[in-house]
Amino acid sequence: MEVLTISIKWEEQLQHLLESRCLSLLYKASIHGYNASIFHAKCDAQGPTVAVAYNGSGYYINDEKAFLFRLKGKEGVLSPLQIPVKTATSAIYDHSSSGPNFGGGALQLLDQNAAAAATSSNNNYTYNVADLHGNDLGLMECEVYRVEGKLISKEKMERGKIMEEIRSYKPYLNSVPQIRILVLGPIGAGKSIFFNSVNSVFQGYVPSQAVAGSDNASMTTQYRTYPVKDGRDGKPLPIILCDTMGIEENSGVGLEIDEVSNIIKGHVPDRYQFNPAATPHPDSPGYIKMPFLKDQIHCVAFVIDGCKISAHNILKFCKNLHILFVKITQYNHISFNYFKKLGIPLAQIVPVKNYCSELDLLCDVDILLLSAVRQLIRLAESYLDNFTFEKSKKEL
Repeated sequence: MEVLTISIKWEEQLQHLLESRCLSLLYKASIHGYNASIFHAKCDAQGPTVAVAYNGSGYYINDEKAFLFRLKGKEGVLSPLQIPVKTATSAIYDHSSSGPNFGGGALQLLDQNAAAAATSSNNNYTYNVADLHGNDLGLMECEVYRVEGKLISKEKMERGKIMEEIRSYKPYLNSVPQIRILVLGPIGAGKSIFFNSVNSVFQGYVPSQAVAGSDNASMTTQYRTYPVKDGRDGKPLPIILCDTMGIEENSGVGLEIDEVSNIIKGHVPDRYQFNPAATPHPDSPGYIKMPFLKDQIHCVAFVIDGCKISAHNILKFCKNLHILFVKITQYNHISFNYFKKLGIPLAQIVPVKNYCSELDLLCDVDILLLSAVRQLIRLAESYLDNFTFEKSKKEL
């Protein structure tokens, strides 16, 4: 007996009809047998599925998105037909003794455990019998595919929810249109990659704007402020991520404490070139002597690579700065005793996975990044609450 399978052309048409990226074959009657129990063993609890039947020409499941379809019309011509369900509560009838049964008999495949179908237009699915199958109920093949990527997962819904929360955020004070978040951390910890990763989520792809690398020396030698845009040509989001040199255990190599203090207070301008021999001072080129609140740092994110967390001098530096946020790339191997010694609440330790080698966005990675940004915004808002002398936008 010839084994039939869906052609590439028909598969592409079916994917378009289902809005799916790919189909995974679960059951093939000519191989597994025209048997209802085998069908259930192969196809139950597999998520969204589609049954494809070929011919020569229980309980009910509530599914308002269910539908019957035909790909080929008369003489094998491509002529897709979609028949939507009318009664969602009776979209699919599931019983161990029955094969694929749509609408309580509107279309039943593997009828009587044979290579046959049974149809009856009813209140659940209304159609012209000839239009659906050309009055040919004999099955030459029956396949069931799992539909990959069809439904919007809870993860994607959560991702969209957090993105919208960040987009719609407005700082509490009129004088601060965007909050500034300083990203600190040891050399090679992933500070610049963190910005690139956050930017990727809102750009919709993985770009590379901030210089990032894994050299022993800091790849970042300037103080940079990076507004995050909502899309390539979108409006700026209410956050600015500030990148700087990495921190090194040995003095004179990386960022110094005095330099960090000047950055936080808003004295250091964008694109300031760090000089290991001299820290910024009032006579330095571009030094901002009287910075406004909008120019200052409103929250500090301290980035730590989860594989390199045992450097005691780095922890001492972190403690002296009262850092609020920690990024961990492999947090399942981390002992939180390190952070307890610093007096940092666990709620302010946020695990993050950066985009390092990925070419496409991943939903779970996006959620971690977005959750971190949301937490930073909340911490910055708490800081701005200290400036009670100015009326908020909500009061105006």
